[in-house]
Amino acid sequence: MTRPEYPVAHPSDGVARQVLAEDPDLMVVSFRFQAGAVGALHDHSHTQSTYVASGRFRFFRGDEVLELGPGDSIVIGSGLRHGCECIETGELIDCFTPRRDDFL
Repeated sequence: MTRPEYPVAHPSDGVARQVLAEDPDLMVVSFRFQAGAVGALHDHSHTQSTYVASGRFRFFRGDEVLELGPGDSIVIGSGLRHGCECIETGELIDCFTPRRDDFL
């Protein structure tokens, strides 16, 4: 699905990002990953929840390593270092509070 008001960005090889909805307090974002693509380790001040819509992913959250598949979800607290590796092509739906203004 594409939403013309929010363009698709390509933050890294094999990753497509598109804002689905937003307001100052909350943002919903689709991340589509090709197998082998990486969401680099990073941290930010936003609280994040991630829902695995499809595919398989290895998540790194602080000192934890978790493998998640369709229907699984994870919450990442503000300031916690995290990232992921895509094991099987899929889509993540991320919610951020407050909104990630850097994605607009």
